Amino acid sequence: MAVIAVVGGPGAPGATTTALALLLAWPLPPGRRIVLVECDPDGGAVLAGALEGRVEAVYGLRNLAVADRRGLLAQTLWEQLIDLSPEGNAERLLLPGLTDPTQAPGLAYTWEPLMEVLHGLEPQGYDVILDLGRSGAGGTSAVLARRADVVAMTVRTTLRGLSAARPRLSALAEDLTAAGTGADALGLLLVTEGPYSGAEVAREYGLPVLGLLPYAARTARVLSDGGDVTDRRFIRSELMRTARSAADEVQALVRRRRQRLAPSAAPAQVGPGPAPEGEGQALGYAPAPQPYGAVPQAPVITTGPVAPLAGLAPQPAAPAPFPAHVQPQQQAPSPQSDASAQYGGSEQYGQAQYGASEQQYGQAPYGASEQPYGQAPYGQAQYGDPARYGQVQPGPAGPYGQPQPPYAQGPQQPPAGQDSHVAYGEVLRAR
Repeated sequence: MAVIAVVGGPGAPGATTTALALLLAWPLPPGRRIVLVECDPDGGAVLAGALEGRVEAVYGLRNLAVADRRGLLAQTLWEQLIDLSPEGNAERLLLPGLTDPTQAPGLAYTWEPLMEVLHGLEPQGYDVILDLGRSGAGGTSAVLARRADVVAMTVRTTLRGLSAARPRLSALAEDLTAAGTGADALGLLLVTEGPYSGAEVAREYGLPVLGLLPYAARTARVLSDGGDVTDRRFIRSELMRTARSAADEVQALVRRRRQRLAPSAAPAQVGPGPAPEGEGQALGYAPAPQPYGAVPQAPVITTGPVAPLAGLAPQPAAPAPFPAHVQPQQQAPSPQSDASAQYGGSEQYGQAQYGASEQQYGQAPYGASEQPYGQAPYGQAQYGDPARYGQVQPGPAGPYGQPQPPYAQGPQQPPAGQDSHVAYGEVLRAR
């Protein structure tokens, strides 16, 4: 349905914990899925927190920078996801964040194409939550907040938390107005730790309150430091109930913004000429060009690559393709790679005579059907024949009918350092 950005601020207001609560509480009709992407430039916290270090940090956002340079960003994304669904049905997925803040500069040119890919997941039944942390809404990653459908800032209702949030909210609203989808995308997710009510905060800042999350340290610790999310007491806790209400409010805000956009976008389809530049694109919902190619169809996930969050088994550190449900399908062997297929359309692979069809590299044993350079026609004077071993055999006729001189006398040895299965003059291919 949408791309939701969760922003934090000074004082650790709980952006990652709130994003995880939304991931687990997000309503999913049949056929819908949701992905949480840790985009905090300061580093991800879920692997060492909620997952308690039981999944090796070999998958995640840092691998997308290299994939983007190779033009494989959309395909690599599916290989980095971890299933956090309590039921293990791969409906709630995680893309782990950076393991070191020094990796963030390498993603400077990847944030924008990554947003293109994430927006392309919506028609395939995926919602996306972005955990931007305290610094992900600015700098080179500012495009993540600008292109999001809703930007929700997590704020504690204490005087210190509200005072620290005021300048950040003001700067974020200005940036969204100038370069993003508009300041009306901004909302508040309040952690009710202090004495100020949601109505007072909304009136003071002029922003809608999308959710009131309780300050429940014991319940929140399950999401921040690990625990059993399948426990009935956790599922029925006040934190998860309010998270479900906040998810409903976020979805309602997305619908209101898109309904407001719809009347201006309709004339562009029925008018006699092209729509004026920028019309129907003020909020950033018009289809954007995708220079990186169309987003591939998401795979149909039938099972999770990782056990449920409550009982994860230790994962190996080997960088095997992960998760299992998105492993690339093996290509069927071509006729030329099958040992029983005919090479060149006449002879069996590896058995053809020189001149009838090409000899495959390294198939025939040296001395059985291989012929040293400059000897008699291929297949006539071979090692092991009754002919005189090691003596010069007359070569084939030259281009003008004259006998072609032999290359050398005696048995020919391949140049030093070259495989004896390689005919002289061939290029040794990497094995």
